[in-house]
Amino acid sequence: MDFNTTVLFICGFALLIVGAEMLVRGASRLAIAAGISPLVVGLTVVAYGTSAPEVAVSVQSAWAGQADIAVGNVVGSNLANILLVLGVSAMITPLIVSRQLVRWSVPVMIGAAVLMYLMALDGGIARWEGVLLLIGAAAFTWLTIHASRRETQAAAAKAADEADDDSDSVDEHRLTPLRFAIDVVLIVLGLAALVLGAGWLVDGAVTVAKVLGVSELVIGLTVVAVGTSLPEIATSIVAAARGQRDIAVGNAVGSNIFNVLLVIGLSAAVSPQGVPVSPEALHFDMPMMIAVSIVCLPVFFTGWVIDRFEGLVFLGYYIAYTIYLYLRSTDSAAAEPFNLAMLLFVIPLTLVVLITTTIRALRRPRE
Repeated sequence: MDFNTTVLFICGFALLIVGAEMLVRGASRLAIAAGISPLVVGLTVVAYGTSAPEVAVSVQSAWAGQADIAVGNVVGSNLANILLVLGVSAMITPLIVSRQLVRWSVPVMIGAAVLMYLMALDGGIARWEGVLLLIGAAAFTWLTIHASRRETQAAAAKAADEADDDSDSVDEHRLTPLRFAIDVVLIVLGLAALVLGAGWLVDGAVTVAKVLGVSELVIGLTVVAVGTSLPEIATSIVAAARGQRDIAVGNAVGSNIFNVLLVIGLSAAVSPQGVPVSPEALHFDMPMMIAVSIVCLPVFFTGWVIDRFEGLVFLGYYIAYTIYLYLRSTDSAAAEPFNLAMLLFVIPLTLVVLITTTIRALRRPRE
């Protein structure tokens, strides 16, 4: 890595931190003023924005015929959003999970992952299938915002009644033109900084990965995926640290939904040949994405919180997955023993813990 790439790499980290701070601050204030919950802002506005790097990388890769990077970027980003983003965020502070998220958004995330897998069973995602995914992205956005505004009408009316007795409260939440303009500018500048910073980091990371001689699929699943997930990582960590924990969780789940519906949909729609999917991704990485999405359900609704231990487990699985990808790509003799250890010990133990905690959570209301 030359000097210029190193400088851009460092500047990229700085832009991510600054951009995430501006995005969270602007989005959270605008949500309160517009009568939309921070969770929905995280699921839509913030998720769309932080998915911009995935859109740029995957569409460009699909158009250039580098389908492995396009698919690996989305699958790897979805794994990183749950295991890495929520794992690190929960280790900073336990994340409260909204019931709306578990009842609506997580099932949509699971359904999108399964739909992508089913579409890819014939070896690729065709252009018309990409158009269907784009329609799904638009429908999810409209339904989420519409449902949120309906659910918050009563709360908004109550808040307005209370505000009549407290003039300070009115001043605090009134959406003046100046405040609206400032919040919008913060969101736009934050998104621009996130996208630019992620791009610089990805360029440097891909250079290193190519020097190491790993495949395009592995580059997409790891280096590019983490690089394009850095906006989600930065935004969720800053949101968690600032107490906006709905934005932190909603951002990760919403980004996963849009990565499939919007990123893969747009990539397939604009590519003349659609998006081919390699057998390696179809047989291992995409089922892994589906499994991680499904695991979110019992983790999320057991106590409606992601505690620090669960965050540590998520992070540990992501590290293990990354190690396995490296061993697999380098044809290491340790890949098979490592895989057996995960299949025979770590994963069954995790399933036992998940089943036990789920049963306890289901019995708790009756008790």
